[in-house]
Amino acid sequence: MQRDQRPIGVFDSGIGGLTVLRHLIELMPEEDFVYLGDTARVPYGNKSAETVRLYASQCAEFLVRHNVKMIVVACNTASALALEVLRRQHTIPVLGVIEPAAAEAVRRTRSGSIGVIGTRATINSESYEKAIKDAADDRVVSIHSRPCPLFVPLVEEGWIDTPATRLIAEEYVRPLREAGIDTLVLGCTHYPIIAPVLGQLLPGASLVDCGECTARQAKALVEPTQSGNRSPRVSMYVTDNTPAFTSLASTFLGRRVDEPVRVSLDSIQSGGPR
Repeated sequence: MQRDQRPIGVFDSGIGGLTVLRHLIELMPEEDFVYLGDTARVPYGNKSAETVRLYASQCAEFLVRHNVKMIVVACNTASALALEVLRRQHTIPVLGVIEPAAAEAVRRTRSGSIGVIGTRATINSESYEKAIKDAADDRVVSIHSRPCPLFVPLVEEGWIDTPATRLIAEEYVRPLREAGIDTLVLGCTHYPIIAPVLGQLLPGASLVDCGECTARQAKALVEPTQSGNRSPRVSMYVTDNTPAFTSLASTFLGRRVDEPVRVSLDSIQSGGPR
């Protein structure tokens, strides 16, 4: 059977989704990718559910116009609030980052005590709690959720391992440590960047990277093929090219990033819900 050579589409409200793209590239080096960062309208976390669904629909439609064979919603807020809408709108697979991470957390936990950290919007949506309980089925689990809103600006400032970052992280995770969690879901795509700090503050806890879990699920849906030692082609688009984007993107993606193509909001909005 001939491999479907169409690219895989990935979108996020900003650059955090590049940590998801990084795992996708590592697991599927034979695939090509189209990435859209909606940097002009970031963050999604302080928008209404209706607005997030609208923005997510427009981003997905932009990717569909690039003939993608799958859409990965590399944003926890959009996954929490818009995933089912996108699945109804499109016939190609649409993956979010919450369900795969929830299933992995249930698989890893020994005690059933699971922590979840994320933005306020993600935590307030209770999407992880529902997904973890669904994945646990009849197994008894205890879920401890904490919003960590300062992590995103710290990461984007490049304060990956500084005294300030450690101090704030300690304040956030102390209740989780006291609750005795043995598994922590990193429920924001920025958080893997500071995973070493979190691991030191929660010794013995298993850290679940939602991007890695989603990449494994995506790979399972793609027809396997030999890579032939080729490098993936990554087409990168943003709705606003900020001065720090390229350097931050290189940190998130773990590889050199060329200048992205800026697309106007008008072109995104004209490709909204069908």
